[in-house]
Amino acid sequence: MFEHYRKEMELRRLVAAKSGTPASNTLLGGEVVHFFKQSVQKRQTKFGRIAQCWEQLVPPALAEHCALESLHRGSLTVLVDSAAHLYELKELLLCGLETQLKRTCQSAGLRKIAIKPGRWYEGTDVKQRLRF
Repeated sequence: MFEHYRKEMELRRLVAAKSGTPASNTLLGGEVVHFFKQSVQKRQTKFGRIAQCWEQLVPPALAEHCALESLHRGSLTVLVDSAAHLYELKELLLCGLETQLKRTCQSAGLRKIAIKPGRWYEGTDVKQRLRF
């Protein structure tokens, strides 16, 4: 008798657990669209124009050692992976590249270019490098 009662209770518990109302799932689409508009789209509109100009004006051999890190209050921060390339980029900027970039990217709000040493990739493998 006790065994029958225990099996009945177990069965009721399983039925209740499986037939319960599903948790209300909120749709993720609205949140993703909001995030995209606030974070990605704003950054892309300003950063995209600057990245295009950077790609056109900076020599490809030097550009592969640089990454655009951030744009904050008109100041573009560029990471350069070695001291030699940092020196070379600094020389190019002083010879007129900075003026050209400021002029062509004025609509994106570019007022200053700051370069600093740093890596945006791990290791020394060129194929692992991510550029922005």
